[in-house]
Amino acid sequence: MLPLICIDIDGTLIGSSGVPSEGVWAAAAAAVARGQHLAICTARVAVGPTWEYAKRLDPSGTHIFHSGAALIHADTREVDDEVVSEATIKACEQIADEHGWVLEYNSAFEVACPSSEALAVDHAGLLGIPHVPRGRDALTGPVVRLQFVVPIEDTDAVLGAIPAGAQGTAATSPAMAHAAFVSVTKAGVTKASAIAKLAEQLGIATESVMMVGDGHNDVTAMEAVGWGVAMGNADPAAMAASRVRVGHVDDDGLAEALAMSATLD
Repeated sequence: MLPLICIDIDGTLIGSSGVPSEGVWAAAAAAVARGQHLAICTARVAVGPTWEYAKRLDPSGTHIFHSGAALIHADTREVDDEVVSEATIKACEQIADEHGWVLEYNSAFEVACPSSEALAVDHAGLLGIPHVPRGRDALTGPVVRLQFVVPIEDTDAVLGAIPAGAQGTAATSPAMAHAAFVSVTKAGVTKASAIAKLAEQLGIATESVMMVGDGHNDVTAMEAVGWGVAMGNADPAAMAASRVRVGHVDDDGLAEALAMSATLD
C-alpha cells in the first residue's frame, strides 16, 4: 500500500454539498487504520471546518495548508512555514487597489480581509467562519500567503499580475463556482514543494505518494508524485497530469482513490 496520500479539499474532499460525505470519512478511517498517512493538501487556511477536517482525517499527522506555504501538525500545531516578503505584500496591495480586487492576508491559523464586498463575505462563509473586516495588522503570525478572491473570469488577469519573486496559483470551489481564489506565496512554494518536504520528513520516496486533486493548482503536485489521481470533475489540466482517474466528487471519487491506494506500492 502507499504510505502517504495527499488530498485537496475543494472539489476533492468536498463537493456541492459543502461537506465531506460519510463514505469518504469511512474510507479515510480505514486508510489510517491500515497505517497510511493522510495529509490535507490545500490552499485554504487552517481555521474552522478546514482545520477540523485535517484533524479528523489524520489526527497524528502533518497537513499542508496555504498552497504549500505551511506544514502543520494536527496534534501539536507545530508549523513549518514559508513567509511572504514585504515587497510581495506591498505589490499585491497595489494591484488589489488598482483593480478593485478583494485581497486576503493569511498567517498559518488566521485570515484577515479588510473588504466587505460580497466575494469576501461569501468566502468567509465557505471557510465556515464569520466575516469581520480587518486588516493585516490583526494577524498575530507572519503572512505566509496572500489571496485574491475575484470573479472567475478575472483569473488569468490576476495570474498575469503576480509580482516577480512570488508564486501564483489559482483554485476554484464547487461551493462558490462564480469565484476564483488566486494564492500568492513565496517563489517556488507550491503544493508540490510541500509534498516533497513532507515526504522527506517521513522518509518516504515521492514515487510512493498519491496526490488526489481536481484543479489547476494540483497539477504540479500530481506530476511530482508517483500516483497523481484526478477526480471525475477535474479540470482539463488536472486530467492531463493524472496517472489515474476516479469518480466525481459528488459520487465519492475520493473514497475510490483511498481504496485503490491500499492496492498500490
